[in-house]
Amino acid sequence: MSRANHVALSPTRPRDLYWVAMDENQIAGQIVDAALQVHRVLGPGLLESVYQAALAYELEKRGLRVARQQAIPVVYETIRIDTGFHADLIVEDKVIVEIKSVETVAPVHKKQLLSYLKLADKRLGLLINFNVVLIKNGITRIVNRLPEDLSVE
Repeated sequence: MSRANHVALSPTRPRDLYWVAMDENQIAGQIVDAALQVHRVLGPGLLESVYQAALAYELEKRGLRVARQQAIPVVYETIRIDTGFHADLIVEDKVIVEIKSVETVAPVHKKQLLSYLKLADKRLGLLINFNVVLIKNGITRIVNRLPEDLSVE
């Protein structure tokens, strides 16, 4: 991977404390807005890897920390299985983003993201299918133990 997993902070542009204090829903709002921008420019029909790179770039431009293809191990009883999964994006170490470019999102995609959230001990995930005419129809929110007061969209 040619790009670093996290946006580099320059001494001339210190990380805004606003981003540090954001909760999952605020981060999700930024992700949705960035996905709208990427979809507006690129449209549907490209490979998932293209959308992943463009979305990561758009989020990093906004000052958010983005980890790409981060490995999340599976722990089964007493063993650690390092070939668990790779999250497409993890934003601010709080929200997992799974990117698809498929005709139809299958129920298994949603279950898969929920499993990823549980394994990574994260509370919110976004499943984004870029292969749609209107991107708002391609975004699915998946929650894992998100407190009631934070789960309102």
